[in-house]
Amino acid sequence: MALDYRKCAQEIVDHIGGRDNVAQAAHCATRLRLVIKDNSKVDKDYLDNVEGVKGMFESNGQLQLIIGTGTVNKVYDEFLSITGMTAATKDDVKAAAAAKQPLWKQLLKPIGDVFVPILPAIVASGLMMGLVEALGKIPGLNFAGTDWYAFLDMVANTAFAYLPVIVAISAARVFGGNIFLGAVIGLLMIHSALTNGWSAASGYDVWYLFGHIKITDNYSLLQINQLGYQGHVIPVIIAVLLMSNIEKWFHKHVPEMLDLFITPLCTVLITALVTFTIIGPIFSGLETVVLQGASILVKNPLGAMVMGAIYPVTVVMGLHHMYNVIEAGMLSDPELMLNTWMPIASAANFAQFGACLAVGLKAKNNKTKVVAIPSALSASLGITEPAIFGVNLRFYKPFLAGMVGGAVGSIFGAITGIGATAYGVTGIPGYLTINNLPVYTLLLAVSGGIAFAGTWFFWNEEVKEPKKIAEPEATVEASFEQKPVITCEAGTVLAPVKGTVVPQDKIPDETFATGVLGAGVGIEPEDETVYAPFDGQISSVAESKHAIGLTGPNDMEVLIHVGVDTVAMNGEGFEPLVKEGDTVKVGQPILKFSNDAIKAANHPNIVVVLLTNSDDFSKVNV
Repeated sequence: MALDYRKCAQEIVDHIGGRDNVAQAAHCATRLRLVIKDNSKVDKDYLDNVEGVKGMFESNGQLQLIIGTGTVNKVYDEFLSITGMTAATKDDVKAAAAAKQPLWKQLLKPIGDVFVPILPAIVASGLMMGLVEALGKIPGLNFAGTDWYAFLDMVANTAFAYLPVIVAISAARVFGGNIFLGAVIGLLMIHSALTNGWSAASGYDVWYLFGHIKITDNYSLLQINQLGYQGHVIPVIIAVLLMSNIEKWFHKHVPEMLDLFITPLCTVLITALVTFTIIGPIFSGLETVVLQGASILVKNPLGAMVMGAIYPVTVVMGLHHMYNVIEAGMLSDPELMLNTWMPIASAANFAQFGACLAVGLKAKNNKTKVVAIPSALSASLGITEPAIFGVNLRFYKPFLAGMVGGAVGSIFGAITGIGATAYGVTGIPGYLTINNLPVYTLLLAVSGGIAFAGTWFFWNEEVKEPKKIAEPEATVEASFEQKPVITCEAGTVLAPVKGTVVPQDKIPDETFATGVLGAGVGIEPEDETVYAPFDGQISSVAESKHAIGLTGPNDMEVLIHVGVDTVAMNGEGFEPLVKEGDTVKVGQPILKFSNDAIKAANHPNIVVVLLTNSDDFSKVNV
């Protein structure tokens, strides 16, 4: 049976706190992305069981509902129709979500934004490095001495040799700077006139641009080292952040006719001076300390255990992309040239795979199985968000089992000392970059197996009893004869309020009048009580009390909206007599309102009655 897109969207709206609780809404290829104002108003249990919603998770300030390719766009269209919102881009949603994040998250998020787009280049280079190195070690092949080996080695190393340039371009895009000026800054930091950063131990020249204050025979207080920043990323990101802000300042203050000449010239010159005098020396030093600390940490079984356990927690917090900085530094270090952080991440990710797979195999609920099995497959390939957010974290115990499995697997990785030739690749694809296949196989088996066993034995599926809705004790008839105002093959909608019926195109609101939210009518009220237009259930009561949604016979969905723009009254002059989930009988009073209050607030008091899913019916008469 085909999914009822309108019903799916309506149920989502009804159980996220209504339109007033949504700041932004967009969709990607598979997910409806919502920025919610007050998460306490979201009924997560109900949303998780909405037909068409395959999973749900929260990430980076967004409530993301997994609906599926080819379906999410149709549900999104209905969502916009029901709420009256305008379409937003994913960037709009990200911006709205980011504004809600704590300051520390806002500071760390750009690191992930910089590294995610450049992962394909890094992964491709890393995979090729692994393949070329493996071919060079095959006994009897003598491939390492061939021109083909030299050529492929050059191709494979390019992304790492010029990593600051790639990072600078991506950072300029993230920070809103000119990407070509960003490229200039990246190139400047590895310019051929500078001593290669990997050769610093052999000595390098210095500049005395601001004078010469000698401290020791080898160091002057104002000296500027003619040293490149090969292998460094944090100084590049900070430099491009500065560049972007300087560029924006000049764009704002320089006359337009001079902007093309003055802005790029001054931007590059100022950024270069600050980078080589302050940013480069300070942040490259800090980055080296962090890298050395990370290298020591992952070699220590206790440190590896802690990182393997908390790695999925950092995924939940959206901080896991920060590890790319450490991994890139490890691969760029001429003394290391090995990513020993990768086994930690791989153990943690494969443990989440094992836990999610156990849920999928053990669960009796078909919807849980449908979500868990594909999510487990994704996690085995290193993409754990569907497994973590859609399954493991939701059931809690599988997530904890995954943390335990990741911790034990990480201990094994630290003891064996294995590493990879790339970053951004974990799980099964990690076989193409790891330096010891048998040991890596054992690491995956240990981490995934422990998580699977822990989930299988300690997690049990909770079977929820359906909510029972109490029938009303008595039915009160309306004080007037309720005549039909909307009819269709599913049933009849009676007038919910006494008054004069107005054609839909005469309703003084474009959204209602054009039928964007469904076919219906307006009623100029003669009294101040709204009655149920049929036997049904209350699907929503607006927080501002001015509107009520009802579900009736054969899934008819009706919105009764008292007044135009009365949401601005914040409930003043409205008194709902029912709550969401109540069952009502035709003629039962469901809302009282004050015509005087509405008119005093300068709003039309017309009562709008809409069949919001009118597109689902072939014959709708109003």
